[in-house]
Amino acid sequence: MLIWFVVLYLMVSVGIGLFAATRVHNAKDFAVAGRSLPLPVVTATVFATWFGAEAVFGVSAQFVTSGLGGVVADPFGSSMCLIIAGFFFASKLYKLNILTVGDYYRMRYSRSVEAITSMCIVVSYLGWVAAQIKAMGLIFFMVTDGGVSQHAGMVLGALIVLTYTTFGGMFSVAILDFVQMAVSMGGLLYIAWIISGLTGGVAPVIEHASAAGKLDFFPPADPWLWITFIGAWLTMMLGSIPQQDVFQRVTSAKTAKTAVAGSVLGASIYFVFCFVPMFIAYSATLIDPATFGALIEEDSQRVLPTLVMQHTPLIAQILFFGAVLSAIMSCSSATLLAPSVTFAENIVKGFYPRMSDRQLLFVMRGAIVGFASAVLAVALNSESSIFGMVENAYKVTLAGAFVPLFFGAFWKRATTQGALAAIIGGLSSWLLVEVLVGEASLVPPQLIGLVVSATGMVIGSLLPQWVGHRMPHEPDHAALHHHAAAGTHHAAPGHHTPHR
Repeated sequence: MLIWFVVLYLMVSVGIGLFAATRVHNAKDFAVAGRSLPLPVVTATVFATWFGAEAVFGVSAQFVTSGLGGVVADPFGSSMCLIIAGFFFASKLYKLNILTVGDYYRMRYSRSVEAITSMCIVVSYLGWVAAQIKAMGLIFFMVTDGGVSQHAGMVLGALIVLTYTTFGGMFSVAILDFVQMAVSMGGLLYIAWIISGLTGGVAPVIEHASAAGKLDFFPPADPWLWITFIGAWLTMMLGSIPQQDVFQRVTSAKTAKTAVAGSVLGASIYFVFCFVPMFIAYSATLIDPATFGALIEEDSQRVLPTLVMQHTPLIAQILFFGAVLSAIMSCSSATLLAPSVTFAENIVKGFYPRMSDRQLLFVMRGAIVGFASAVLAVALNSESSIFGMVENAYKVTLAGAFVPLFFGAFWKRATTQGALAAIIGGLSSWLLVEVLVGEASLVPPQLIGLVVSATGMVIGSLLPQWVGHRMPHEPDHAALHHHAAAGTHHAAPGHHTPHR
Protein backbone atom coordinates (compact mmCIF):
# COMPACT_ATOMS: atom_id res chain seq x y z
CA MET A 1 0.00 0.00 0.00
CA LEU A 2 2.86 2.38 0.78
CA ILE A 3 4.35 1.79 -2.67
CA TRP A 4 1.02 2.42 -4.41
CA PHE A 5 0.53 5.63 -2.44
CA VAL A 6 3.95 6.88 -3.52
CA VAL A 7 3.14 6.05 -7.16
CA LEU A 8 -0.24 7.84 -6.90
CA TYR A 9 1.35 10.88 -5.26
CA LEU A 10 3.96 11.13 -8.00
CA MET A 11 1.31 10.88 -10.71
CA VAL A 12 -0.77 13.64 -9.11
CA SER A 13 2.30 15.88 -8.79
CA VAL A 14 3.25 15.40 -12.42
CA GLY A 15 -0.38 16.07 -13.41
CA ILE A 16 -0.42 19.37 -11.47
CA GLY A 17 2.89 20.35 -13.04
CA LEU A 18 1.67 19.61 -16.56
CA PHE A 19 -1.57 21.53 -15.91
CA ALA A 20 0.53 24.54 -14.87
CA ALA A 21 2.33 24.25 -18.21
CA THR A 22 -0.82 25.52 -19.94
CA ARG A 23 -0.04 28.98 -18.50
CA VAL A 24 3.40 29.13 -20.16
CA HIS A 25 3.20 31.30 -23.28
CA ASN A 26 6.69 32.84 -23.44
CA ALA A 27 10.17 32.72 -21.91
CA LYS A 28 9.22 35.11 -19.13
CA ASP A 29 6.32 32.89 -18.05
CA PHE A 30 8.69 29.94 -18.07
CA ALA A 31 11.54 31.63 -16.16
CA VAL A 32 9.79 33.85 -13.60
CA ALA A 33 6.09 32.88 -13.83
CA GLY A 34 5.25 36.19 -15.52
CA ARG A 35 6.12 38.09 -12.31
CA SER A 36 2.57 37.47 -11.06
CA LEU A 37 2.80 35.38 -7.87
CA PRO A 38 0.99 36.53 -4.67
CA LEU A 39 2.62 36.59 -1.22
CA PRO A 40 1.49 33.11 -0.01
CA VAL A 41 2.89 31.44 -3.13
CA VAL A 42 6.14 33.45 -3.02
CA THR A 43 6.56 32.53 0.67
CA ALA A 44 5.99 28.85 -0.13
CA THR A 45 8.41 28.84 -3.04
CA VAL A 46 11.10 30.66 -1.02
CA PHE A 47 10.65 28.10 1.77
CA ALA A 48 11.08 25.36 -0.83
CA THR A 49 14.36 26.92 -2.01
CA TRP A 50 16.10 25.07 0.80
CA PHE A 51 13.60 22.62 2.25
CA GLY A 52 14.63 19.58 0.24
CA ALA A 53 16.92 16.59 0.60
CA GLU A 54 19.52 18.36 2.72
CA ALA A 55 16.91 19.75 5.17
CA VAL A 56 15.19 16.40 5.73
CA PHE A 57 18.01 13.88 5.39
CA GLY A 58 21.25 15.88 5.29
CA VAL A 59 20.73 18.32 8.18
CA SER A 60 19.15 15.70 10.44
CA ALA A 61 21.99 13.24 9.73
CA GLN A 62 24.59 15.94 10.37
CA PHE A 63 22.90 16.93 13.64
CA VAL A 64 22.82 13.41 15.12
CA THR A 65 26.56 13.06 14.44
CA SER A 66 27.93 16.60 15.00
CA GLY A 67 25.25 18.55 16.87
CA LEU A 68 24.22 22.17 16.24
CA GLY A 69 27.78 23.21 15.45
CA GLY A 70 27.76 20.82 12.51
CA VAL A 71 24.70 22.46 10.93
CA VAL A 72 25.94 26.05 11.01
CA ALA A 73 25.86 26.12 7.20
CA ASP A 74 22.29 24.86 7.01
CA PRO A 75 19.83 25.98 8.37
CA PHE A 76 21.68 28.89 10.02
CA GLY A 77 23.62 30.07 6.97
CA SER A 78 20.98 29.24 4.39
CA SER A 79 18.13 31.00 6.19
CA MET A 80 20.32 34.09 6.71
CA CYS A 81 21.05 34.01 2.97
CA LEU A 82 17.36 34.34 2.16
CA ILE A 83 16.86 37.12 4.73
CA ILE A 84 19.84 39.08 3.37
CA ALA A 85 18.64 38.50 -0.19
CA GLY A 86 15.19 39.74 0.79
CA PHE A 87 16.22 42.89 2.66
CA PHE A 88 19.20 44.02 0.56
CA PHE A 89 18.85 42.57 -2.93
CA ALA A 90 15.22 41.62 -3.68
CA SER A 91 13.93 45.14 -4.26
CA LYS A 92 16.99 46.26 -6.24
CA LEU A 93 16.94 43.27 -8.59
CA TYR A 94 13.15 43.18 -8.90
CA LYS A 95 12.99 46.75 -10.21
CA LEU A 96 15.40 45.92 -13.04
CA ASN A 97 12.72 43.66 -14.62
CA ILE A 98 15.22 41.06 -15.83
CA LEU A 99 15.02 37.28 -16.25
CA THR A 100 18.21 36.12 -14.54
CA VAL A 101 20.83 37.28 -12.09
CA GLY A 102 23.30 36.93 -14.98
CA ASP A 103 21.47 39.77 -16.75
CA TYR A 104 22.45 42.00 -13.83
CA TYR A 105 26.15 41.24 -14.30
CA ARG A 106 25.91 42.21 -17.98
CA MET A 107 24.00 45.44 -17.31
CA ARG A 108 26.24 46.50 -14.42
CA TYR A 109 29.54 45.39 -15.94
CA SER A 110 29.95 43.66 -19.30
CA ARG A 111 29.20 40.60 -21.40
CA SER A 112 32.43 38.90 -20.25
CA VAL A 113 31.51 39.30 -16.57
CA GLU A 114 28.03 37.95 -17.35
CA ALA A 115 29.42 34.85 -19.09
CA ILE A 116 31.97 33.94 -16.40
CA THR A 117 29.68 34.46 -13.42
CA SER A 118 26.85 32.60 -15.18
CA MET A 119 29.13 29.60 -15.71
CA CYS A 120 30.05 29.71 -12.00
CA ILE A 121 26.35 29.71 -11.12
CA VAL A 122 25.55 26.83 -13.48
CA VAL A 123 28.45 24.70 -12.20
CA SER A 124 27.47 25.30 -8.57
CA TYR A 125 24.10 23.64 -9.17
CA LEU A 126 25.57 20.29 -10.17
CA GLY A 127 26.19 19.19 -6.58
CA TRP A 128 23.03 20.81 -5.24
CA VAL A 129 20.60 19.16 -7.66
CA ALA A 130 22.55 15.88 -7.52
CA ALA A 131 21.91 15.81 -3.76
CA GLN A 132 18.15 15.99 -4.39
CA ILE A 133 18.30 13.18 -6.96
CA LYS A 134 20.42 11.09 -4.60
CA ALA A 135 17.81 11.52 -1.87
CA MET A 136 15.03 10.40 -4.21
CA GLY A 137 17.04 7.25 -4.92
CA LEU A 138 17.25 6.64 -1.16
CA ILE A 139 13.48 7.08 -0.79
CA PHE A 140 12.62 4.61 -3.54
CA PHE A 141 15.11 2.14 -2.05
CA MET A 142 13.54 2.44 1.43
CA VAL A 143 9.92 2.38 0.28
CA THR A 144 10.38 -0.76 -1.85
CA ASP A 145 12.51 -2.44 0.85
CA GLY A 146 15.41 -2.73 -1.58
CA GLY A 147 13.24 -3.77 -4.56
CA VAL A 148 14.36 -0.64 -6.41
CA SER A 149 18.08 0.01 -6.08
CA GLN A 150 19.29 3.47 -5.13
CA HIS A 151 20.76 3.99 -8.60
CA ALA A 152 17.51 2.97 -10.32
CA GLY A 153 15.63 5.24 -7.92
CA MET A 154 17.85 8.15 -8.89
CA VAL A 155 17.11 7.61 -12.58
CA LEU A 156 13.37 7.35 -11.89
CA GLY A 157 13.36 10.46 -9.69
CA ALA A 158 15.28 12.48 -12.27
CA LEU A 159 12.82 11.52 -15.02
CA ILE A 160 9.79 12.48 -12.92
CA VAL A 161 11.11 15.92 -11.96
CA LEU A 162 12.41 16.49 -15.49
CA THR A 163 8.97 15.84 -17.00
CA TYR A 164 6.94 18.56 -15.30
CA THR A 165 9.81 21.07 -15.00
CA THR A 166 10.57 20.92 -18.73
CA PHE A 167 6.97 21.69 -19.69
CA GLY A 168 5.78 24.00 -16.92
CA GLY A 169 8.87 25.95 -15.85
CA MET A 170 8.43 28.36 -12.94
CA PHE A 171 4.62 28.12 -13.02
CA SER A 172 4.86 24.37 -12.33
CA VAL A 173 7.50 24.96 -9.68
CA ALA A 174 5.49 27.67 -7.90
CA ILE A 175 2.15 25.84 -7.87
CA LEU A 176 3.72 22.56 -6.74
CA ASP A 177 5.77 24.38 -4.11
CA PHE A 178 2.57 25.77 -2.60
CA VAL A 179 0.89 22.35 -2.52
CA GLN A 180 4.00 20.49 -1.40
CA MET A 181 4.85 22.96 1.37
CA ALA A 182 1.49 22.18 3.00
CA VAL A 183 1.99 18.42 2.57
CA SER A 184 5.58 18.39 3.84
CA MET A 185 4.91 20.58 6.89
CA GLY A 186 1.73 18.72 7.85
CA GLY A 187 3.29 15.30 7.33
CA LEU A 188 6.47 16.00 9.29
CA LEU A 189 4.59 17.63 12.17
CA TYR A 190 2.38 14.56 12.42
CA ILE A 191 5.46 12.29 12.48
CA ALA A 192 7.02 14.47 15.19
CA TRP A 193 3.85 14.09 17.25
CA ILE A 194 3.89 10.28 16.83
CA ILE A 195 7.60 10.08 17.73
CA SER A 196 7.22 12.35 20.77
CA GLY A 197 4.73 9.82 22.11
CA LEU A 198 7.44 7.15 21.95
CA THR A 199 10.02 9.31 23.76
CA GLY A 200 7.74 10.63 26.50
CA GLY A 201 7.46 14.09 24.99
CA VAL A 202 9.76 16.74 23.51
CA ALA A 203 11.56 17.66 26.75
CA PRO A 204 13.35 14.27 27.22
CA VAL A 205 14.78 14.49 23.70
CA ILE A 206 16.07 18.03 24.27
CA GLU A 207 17.54 17.08 27.66
CA HIS A 208 19.27 14.03 26.16
CA ALA A 209 20.68 16.09 23.29
CA SER A 210 21.91 18.75 25.71
CA ALA A 211 23.61 16.18 27.95
CA ALA A 212 25.30 14.68 24.89
CA GLY A 213 26.65 18.09 23.86
CA LYS A 214 24.55 18.21 20.69
CA LEU A 215 23.15 21.65 21.51
CA ASP A 216 26.58 23.31 21.73
CA PHE A 217 26.60 25.71 18.81
CA PHE A 218 29.89 27.62 19.01
CA PRO A 219 33.26 25.85 18.73
CA PRO A 220 35.93 25.83 21.49
CA ALA A 221 38.21 28.86 21.93
CA ASP A 222 40.56 27.86 19.13
CA PRO A 223 41.07 30.49 16.39
CA TRP A 224 41.47 27.89 13.63
CA LEU A 225 38.27 26.10 14.64
CA TRP A 226 36.48 29.45 14.63
CA ILE A 227 37.79 30.24 11.13
CA THR A 228 36.50 26.88 9.87
CA PHE A 229 33.17 27.53 11.61
CA ILE A 230 32.82 30.99 10.06
CA GLY A 231 33.92 29.65 6.67
CA ALA A 232 31.14 27.05 6.66
CA TRP A 233 28.59 29.70 7.69
CA LEU A 234 29.69 32.25 5.07
CA THR A 235 29.86 29.69 2.27
CA MET A 236 26.16 29.00 2.48
CA MET A 237 25.06 32.45 3.64
CA LEU A 238 26.90 34.54 1.03
CA GLY A 239 27.72 31.98 -1.67
CA SER A 240 24.01 31.25 -2.13
CA ILE A 241 22.97 34.87 -2.71
CA PRO A 242 24.11 35.10 -6.38
CA GLN A 243 21.96 32.09 -7.28
CA GLN A 244 19.31 31.92 -9.97
CA ASP A 245 16.81 29.91 -7.89
CA VAL A 246 16.87 32.55 -5.13
CA PHE A 247 16.58 35.29 -7.77
CA GLN A 248 13.73 33.53 -9.62
CA ARG A 249 11.67 33.14 -6.49
CA VAL A 250 11.86 36.76 -5.36
CA THR A 251 11.40 38.20 -8.86
CA SER A 252 8.40 35.95 -9.61
CA ALA A 253 6.41 38.07 -7.13
CA LYS A 254 3.82 40.50 -8.42
CA THR A 255 5.37 43.51 -6.62
CA ALA A 256 8.70 44.46 -5.09
CA LYS A 257 7.17 44.58 -1.60
CA THR A 258 5.81 41.05 -2.09
CA ALA A 259 9.29 39.93 -3.15
CA VAL A 260 10.88 41.27 0.04
CA ALA A 261 8.15 40.03 2.38
CA GLY A 262 7.98 36.59 0.75
CA SER A 263 11.73 36.13 1.02
CA VAL A 264 11.90 37.05 4.71
CA LEU A 265 8.78 35.05 5.66
CA GLY A 266 9.91 31.98 3.72
CA ALA A 267 13.36 32.12 5.32
CA SER A 268 11.92 32.43 8.84
CA ILE A 269 9.55 29.49 8.37
CA TYR A 270 12.36 27.42 6.91
CA PHE A 271 14.71 28.10 9.83
CA VAL A 272 12.13 27.13 12.45
CA PHE A 273 10.83 24.10 10.59
CA CYS A 274 14.28 22.59 9.98
CA PHE A 275 14.37 21.61 13.64
CA VAL A 276 11.46 19.20 13.10
CA PRO A 277 13.43 16.55 11.14
CA MET A 278 16.37 17.12 13.53
CA PHE A 279 14.09 16.31 16.47
CA ILE A 280 12.66 13.21 14.75
CA ALA A 281 16.07 11.84 13.81
CA TYR A 282 17.64 12.43 17.22
CA SER A 283 14.66 10.75 18.92
CA ALA A 284 15.88 7.49 17.40
CA THR A 285 18.84 7.48 19.80
CA LEU A 286 16.37 7.33 22.72
CA ILE A 287 13.91 4.88 21.16
CA ASP A 288 16.46 2.23 20.14
CA PRO A 289 20.03 3.27 21.09
CA ALA A 290 21.72 0.04 19.97
CA THR A 291 20.17 -0.20 16.49
CA PHE A 292 20.39 3.46 15.63
CA GLY A 293 23.80 3.93 17.21
CA ALA A 294 25.17 1.38 14.75
CA LEU A 295 23.25 2.96 11.87
CA ILE A 296 24.67 6.40 12.69
CA GLU A 297 28.16 4.96 12.34
CA GLU A 298 27.26 3.18 9.08
CA ASP A 299 25.07 5.76 7.28
CA SER A 300 23.42 8.49 9.36
CA GLN A 301 21.26 9.57 6.38
CA ARG A 302 19.17 6.40 6.86
CA VAL A 303 18.35 7.07 10.53
CA LEU A 304 15.24 9.15 9.84
CA PRO A 305 13.56 6.93 7.21
CA THR A 306 14.48 3.75 9.13
CA LEU A 307 12.92 5.15 12.31
CA VAL A 308 9.68 5.91 10.47
CA MET A 309 9.58 2.52 8.73
CA GLN A 310 10.18 0.53 11.92
CA HIS A 311 8.42 2.50 14.66
CA THR A 312 5.38 4.21 13.15
CA PRO A 313 2.03 2.98 11.75
CA LEU A 314 1.32 2.76 8.01
CA ILE A 315 -0.55 6.08 7.87
CA ALA A 316 2.45 7.80 9.41
CA GLN A 317 4.76 6.18 6.85
CA ILE A 318 2.50 7.34 4.02
CA LEU A 319 2.48 10.89 5.35
CA PHE A 320 6.24 10.87 5.94
CA PHE A 321 7.23 9.73 2.46
CA GLY A 322 4.60 12.03 0.95
CA ALA A 323 6.10 14.90 2.93
CA VAL A 324 9.67 14.03 2.00
CA LEU A 325 8.85 13.55 -1.68
CA SER A 326 7.06 16.91 -1.59
CA ALA A 327 10.08 18.66 -0.13
CA ILE A 328 12.59 17.06 -2.48
CA MET A 329 10.52 17.43 -5.66
CA SER A 330 9.73 21.09 -5.01
CA CYS A 331 13.39 21.83 -4.31
CA SER A 332 14.87 19.77 -7.16
CA SER A 333 12.49 21.12 -9.82
CA ALA A 334 13.44 24.73 -9.11
CA THR A 335 17.14 23.99 -8.82
CA LEU A 336 16.96 22.13 -12.13
CA LEU A 337 15.18 25.05 -13.77
CA ALA A 338 17.49 27.80 -12.45
CA PRO A 339 20.84 26.84 -14.05
CA SER A 340 19.12 25.85 -17.30
CA VAL A 341 17.48 29.28 -17.61
CA THR A 342 20.80 30.94 -16.75
CA PHE A 343 22.66 28.89 -19.37
CA ALA A 344 20.10 29.71 -22.09
CA GLU A 345 19.70 33.41 -21.28
CA ASN A 346 23.24 34.41 -20.31
CA ILE A 347 25.48 32.10 -22.29
CA VAL A 348 23.67 30.77 -25.38
CA LYS A 349 21.76 33.99 -26.11
CA GLY A 350 25.00 35.94 -25.89
CA PHE A 351 26.15 34.15 -29.05
CA TYR A 352 22.74 34.48 -30.75
CA PRO A 353 21.39 37.88 -29.62
CA ARG A 354 18.64 37.94 -32.27
CA MET A 355 17.07 34.75 -30.94
CA SER A 356 13.26 34.95 -30.86
CA ASP A 357 11.28 34.38 -27.67
CA ARG A 358 10.04 31.02 -28.97
CA GLN A 359 13.61 29.93 -29.76
CA LEU A 360 14.80 31.04 -26.32
CA LEU A 361 12.02 28.99 -24.69
CA PHE A 362 13.09 25.97 -26.75
CA VAL A 363 16.72 26.42 -25.69
CA MET A 364 15.70 26.70 -22.03
CA ARG A 365 13.82 23.42 -22.21
CA GLY A 366 16.68 21.75 -24.05
CA ALA A 367 19.11 23.02 -21.42
CA ILE A 368 16.96 21.43 -18.68
CA VAL A 369 17.25 18.03 -20.36
CA GLY A 370 21.01 18.40 -20.80
CA PHE A 371 21.58 19.62 -17.26
CA ALA A 372 19.41 16.85 -15.82
CA SER A 373 21.60 14.30 -17.59
CA ALA A 374 24.76 15.86 -16.14
CA VAL A 375 23.23 16.01 -12.65
CA LEU A 376 22.20 12.36 -12.84
CA ALA A 377 25.75 11.38 -13.79
CA VAL A 378 27.12 13.27 -10.77
CA ALA A 379 24.55 11.71 -8.42
CA LEU A 380 25.26 8.18 -9.65
CA ASN A 381 29.02 8.53 -9.23
CA SER A 382 29.37 10.69 -6.11
CA GLU A 383 30.41 9.19 -2.80
CA SER A 384 29.71 12.39 -0.83
CA SER A 385 26.88 12.69 1.68
CA ILE A 386 23.78 14.72 0.80
CA PHE A 387 24.79 17.43 3.28
CA GLY A 388 28.35 17.51 1.93
CA MET A 389 27.21 17.84 -1.69
CA VAL A 390 25.01 20.81 -0.80
CA GLU A 391 27.63 22.48 1.41
CA ASN A 392 30.31 22.20 -1.28
CA ALA A 393 28.04 23.48 -4.06
CA TYR A 394 28.39 27.15 -3.16
CA LYS A 395 32.15 27.44 -2.81
CA VAL A 396 32.47 28.42 -6.47
CA THR A 397 29.87 31.21 -6.25
CA LEU A 398 31.31 32.52 -2.98
CA ALA A 399 34.75 32.82 -4.57
CA GLY A 400 33.69 33.98 -8.01
CA ALA A 401 30.24 35.60 -8.08
CA PHE A 402 29.33 37.15 -4.71
CA VAL A 403 31.79 40.07 -4.65
CA PRO A 404 30.82 41.47 -8.11
CA LEU A 405 27.14 41.29 -7.12
CA PHE A 406 27.61 42.92 -3.71
CA PHE A 407 30.01 45.66 -4.82
CA GLY A 408 28.00 46.30 -7.98
CA ALA A 409 24.88 46.94 -5.93
CA PHE A 410 26.42 48.97 -3.10
CA TRP A 411 29.63 50.57 -4.42
CA LYS A 412 29.24 53.05 -7.27
CA ARG A 413 32.95 52.96 -8.13
CA ALA A 414 32.93 49.24 -8.97
CA THR A 415 34.06 48.75 -12.59
CA THR A 416 34.29 45.97 -15.15
CA GLN A 417 38.03 45.73 -14.59
CA GLY A 418 37.45 45.37 -10.85
CA ALA A 419 34.80 42.70 -11.42
CA LEU A 420 37.09 40.67 -13.68
CA ALA A 421 39.94 40.97 -11.17
CA ALA A 422 37.57 39.82 -8.41
CA ILE A 423 36.33 36.83 -10.40
CA ILE A 424 39.69 35.67 -11.70
CA GLY A 425 41.52 36.31 -8.43
CA GLY A 426 38.83 34.69 -6.28
CA LEU A 427 38.42 31.57 -8.41
CA SER A 428 42.13 30.99 -9.04
CA SER A 429 43.16 31.42 -5.38
CA TRP A 430 40.33 29.14 -4.19
CA LEU A 431 41.15 26.42 -6.71
CA LEU A 432 44.88 26.69 -6.04
CA VAL A 433 44.49 26.19 -2.28
CA GLU A 434 41.77 23.54 -2.77
CA VAL A 435 43.94 21.45 -5.10
CA LEU A 436 47.37 21.92 -3.49
CA VAL A 437 46.42 21.97 0.19
CA GLY A 438 42.81 20.75 0.41
CA GLU A 439 41.53 19.78 3.85
CA ALA A 440 44.96 20.40 5.38
CA SER A 441 44.46 24.17 4.89
CA LEU A 442 44.03 25.98 8.22
CA VAL A 443 41.77 28.53 6.49
CA PRO A 444 38.93 27.21 4.28
CA PRO A 445 40.02 27.66 0.63
CA GLN A 446 36.75 29.35 -0.35
CA LEU A 447 37.27 31.94 2.41
CA ILE A 448 40.70 32.73 0.96
CA GLY A 449 39.02 33.08 -2.43
CA LEU A 450 36.46 35.51 -0.98
CA VAL A 451 39.14 37.76 0.54
CA VAL A 452 41.21 37.75 -2.66
CA SER A 453 38.08 38.47 -4.69
CA ALA A 454 37.17 41.50 -2.57
CA THR A 455 40.76 42.78 -2.74
CA GLY A 456 40.79 42.35 -6.52
CA MET A 457 37.53 44.28 -6.85
CA VAL A 458 38.80 47.28 -4.88
CA ILE A 459 42.24 47.45 -6.52
CA GLY A 460 40.92 46.70 -10.00
CA SER A 461 38.20 49.33 -9.75
CA LEU A 462 40.45 52.09 -8.40
CA LEU A 463 43.39 51.45 -10.73
CA PRO A 464 41.84 53.00 -13.91
CA GLN A 465 41.21 56.21 -11.96
CA TRP A 466 44.84 56.34 -10.88
CA VAL A 467 46.13 56.04 -14.44
CA GLY A 468 43.50 58.44 -15.68
CA HIS A 469 41.28 56.43 -18.06
CA ARG A 470 38.15 54.34 -18.12
CA MET A 471 37.92 50.78 -19.29
CA PRO A 472 36.65 50.51 -22.89
CA HIS A 473 32.86 50.14 -22.99
CA GLU A 474 32.62 50.70 -19.24
CA PRO A 475 28.88 50.67 -18.29
CA ASP A 476 27.53 53.79 -16.71
CA HIS A 477 26.26 53.02 -13.19
CA ALA A 478 23.61 55.71 -13.52
CA ALA A 479 22.22 53.96 -16.61
CA LEU A 480 21.46 50.92 -14.50
CA HIS A 481 19.32 52.97 -12.15
CA HIS A 482 17.64 54.61 -15.14
CA HIS A 483 16.74 51.16 -16.47
CA ALA A 484 15.41 50.15 -13.06
CA ALA A 485 13.16 53.21 -12.98
CA ALA A 486 11.97 52.48 -16.52
CA GLY A 487 11.32 48.85 -15.64
CA THR A 488 9.35 49.85 -12.56
CA HIS A 489 7.08 52.27 -14.38
CA HIS A 490 6.77 50.76 -17.83
CA ALA A 491 7.20 47.00 -17.47
CA ALA A 492 4.36 45.08 -19.08
CA PRO A 493 3.57 41.41 -18.48
CA GLY A 494 5.22 40.45 -21.75
CA HIS A 495 8.30 42.66 -21.30
CA HIS A 496 11.60 40.89 -21.70
CA THR A 497 15.26 41.59 -21.14
CA PRO A 498 16.44 44.72 -22.99
CA HIS A 499 18.25 44.29 -26.31
CA ARG A 500 21.96 43.66 -26.04
